[in-house]
Amino acid sequence: MASLNVNGKVREFQADPDTPLLWVLREQLGLTGTKYGCGVAQCGACTVHIDGAAVRSCTMPVRAVANKRITTIEGLSADGSHPVQKAWVALDVPQCGYCQSGMIMAAAALLKAAPQPSDTQINESITNICRCGTYNRVRAAIKVAAQGGNAKSAGLAIQHIGESTS
Repeated sequence: MASLNVNGKVREFQADPDTPLLWVLREQLGLTGTKYGCGVAQCGACTVHIDGAAVRSCTMPVRAVANKRITTIEGLSADGSHPVQKAWVALDVPQCGYCQSGMIMAAAALLKAAPQPSDTQINESITNICRCGTYNRVRAAIKVAAQGGNAKSAGLAIQHIGESTS
């Protein structure tokens, strides 16, 4: 039996130490908000925080995260009150939604590192792939989240979504 600190709680599981963290989270711990996308750490659907940094969990062996703090989308906020989550809702960012938990986790890590990120910082940090192409809304939502995710900022961001460039 092994254990991980996930979302502030020590959770026990049984898996080979080389098992990707994604599968321990989903299959052993029942935290299905973190998604499988590509399996090669390229798309970002599996993004979680490890000690506050955005990490792709599909290729991260569970042995590498022992004694680290892991946060999944379920642990970002219990009630959806994190500024990134509020901004995502205010700007209606997702279309299909599949990539969004990873996108939200990447955005939250970016804002922790750079509270007022530039477009260049957003482009360099948010490398997650969205098949629906909501990148302009993602950028606008990150800017709204940087202002606390409030509705007034959201209204201004919506007006400027078409002005954003990639």
